Amino acid sequence: MTRGVATVLKDNDCVAAITSVCWSKRGHHILVAAADKTLTLWDVVKREKVVQVTLQQSALQARLHPGTSTPSICLACPLSSAPMIVDLDTGKETTLPMSLPETNGTTAPPSRNKFSDGSAPFSPTAACFNKYGDLVYVGNSKGEILVIDYKNNQVRGAVPISGGSVIKNIVFNRSGKFLLTNSNDRTIRIYENLLPLKDGVKALDEIIETLKDLTEVEKLKAIGSKCLTLFREFQDSITRVHWKAPCFSGDGEWVVGGSANKGEHKIYIWDRAGRLVKILEGPKEALIDLAWHPVRPIIVSVSLTGLIYIWAKDYIENWSAFAPDFKELEENEEYVEREDEFDLIPDCEKVKQSDVAEDDEIDIMTVEKDTTFSDSDMSQDEVLYLPVDISPDVPEEQDKCIGTGDSNHSGSPLSEDAEQNGQVGKYASSPIDAMDNSDNGGMRLKRKRKPSEKVLEQQAEMSKKPVQKKPLGKLEKKSKPGVDQDSDVSFN
Repeated sequence: MTRGVATVLKDNDCVAAITSVCWSKRGHHILVAAADKTLTLWDVVKREKVVQVTLQQSALQARLHPGTSTPSICLACPLSSAPMIVDLDTGKETTLPMSLPETNGTTAPPSRNKFSDGSAPFSPTAACFNKYGDLVYVGNSKGEILVIDYKNNQVRGAVPISGGSVIKNIVFNRSGKFLLTNSNDRTIRIYENLLPLKDGVKALDEIIETLKDLTEVEKLKAIGSKCLTLFREFQDSITRVHWKAPCFSGDGEWVVGGSANKGEHKIYIWDRAGRLVKILEGPKEALIDLAWHPVRPIIVSVSLTGLIYIWAKDYIENWSAFAPDFKELEENEEYVEREDEFDLIPDCEKVKQSDVAEDDEIDIMTVEKDTTFSDSDMSQDEVLYLPVDISPDVPEEQDKCIGTGDSNHSGSPLSEDAEQNGQVGKYASSPIDAMDNSDNGGMRLKRKRKPSEKVLEQQAEMSKKPVQKKPLGKLEKKSKPGVDQDSDVSFN
């Protein structure tokens, strides 16, 4: 991991801030939500936009459907309205229900989280797909988890949480067996998913057949009790801090959450049994988002100032693991060599070539599947690397010639004769110009080398005798290959 920029996806038509980023299942696409109400799907390898959709409101969070390799459905959670299913191919928006249906003309009980005038508070609604994307789990402002069949846009179950506080975050772990919620009552709750990972809608239909003589709301709550069951609760009973961006580790064995206090950058880590294992303290900056690496113990946190912090384990180098006879020294020691340390090894102690075990051929092309973190349907065509664009460097020799070509070439006898005959324009003012103006391409750059004895004799004679002025035509006719005295260019 070089921590360098692998690629840049830039939309010249968008100048608004990015509110959400989501990778596709196999890593070929990225869904980006912006504050200008747009959803953009990018092809990561080709670095080009696949499709762009404009919503009625800005999406605070957007998630691609996890069940397909070529995503065309996404779940968007606007800032102040109900979550919606968006078809990226057609741009169609389907608003999902946020509360239980009302029956017998009765109204739903008033929410504890309304203002004094009875209006609903300004709070976004959290939602997420299950593992294979056939169901959507929505956390509303009444403290209820709704299980929704988004294809029929129908609530199939409801799970009320204790206290009835607003649900701010809701997310599944990688395996789909546990669901995490973050509420306004400063508590993170873990629910165990009782439905099968696949064909969840079919399992709900079978549960409904067993429930009769119940009202609609009672039936939905009874179904919800068979969908999710409370597994664990996490909270700080001393400071009673609000939580920000809680999530699971890649293997689902750990739960991490950030403090929502503006003046601190703290990350709390619990094991799934509920024990607080570690508190990571960063700079005095507010934390706005968290992410855990899919397969490694690495956490990335984003501060309010826009800085990204990478948290990893501080490993201690153990060189004895590579060389069992290696001995670590706490301070410098004088080494006294043995008497026979540098003697030649006798023939009897040499290892015969036949006794040496030959290494097996190493396969560097096959990528082994990680059974802990990968699914059987996810490792067919994953993006394992991004191609790098190499920008060509400017050659140093050409730069030097361009900067000093005029001064070095001005002392050439050939240029002097040409200037006296008024034919300066026919000759190049620099080696680069000569290369551009030559028709036969015979001129080329060469390294400056020591002249031969014959050339030195010619130079000595030229210094004694004055240069005779001859017409340019005769000069070209009688000119022989020579070496320029002051220039790095040889004329052939």
